[in-house]
Amino acid sequence: MSRIPLIDRETAPPELQAEYDRVVRAHGVVTNMKATLLHSPVALHAVLEWYTLFERVKPVIGERLALLFCHAISRENACELCLTFMRRDIIQGGEDPAHLVLDERDQVVVEFGRQITADANRVSDELYGRLAQYLTPAQIVDLTVFGGLMIVNNLVNSALQVDLDESLNAYRIQPEQLVA
Repeated sequence: MSRIPLIDRETAPPELQAEYDRVVRAHGVVTNMKATLLHSPVALHAVLEWYTLFERVKPVIGERLALLFCHAISRENACELCLTFMRRDIIQGGEDPAHLVLDERDQVVVEFGRQITADANRVSDELYGRLAQYLTPAQIVDLTVFGGLMIVNNLVNSALQVDLDESLNAYRIQPEQLVA
């Protein structure tokens, strides 16, 4: 059960109702994480920058690889909520997250995501060099910050034990599979 109660639009103060409505206009739905973050509009806005960077990263590496990057980060962090969101998107894209086919570029981006999550101080020169074969310095900066914001999403959802959104139940995996 979530440690923080979700902001309910109907009972929220007017300023939070306005924020709630902005989220709906921008994203179509207020997920459990967003309803949690609505307690602090400043925190909500910071975390929602993930979407801005997602739009910058997609033209460079493609939506599929951006999702695989986030999936790798969420798996490394064992964040059930984020991992389930990414699993859903991968499955809806026609792939099995347990049996992905990755080319060399896909592999290095996914590996970079796992490594910045596990220990960013240990991104080797070799890994960085392989990444730099595919991305410009500006693109690497965007990808790194995008990954950092994914880690923030993981942190919020895990530390605050944000409940899985009902729409994700069909994509849930057993907890022991989170770290397998």
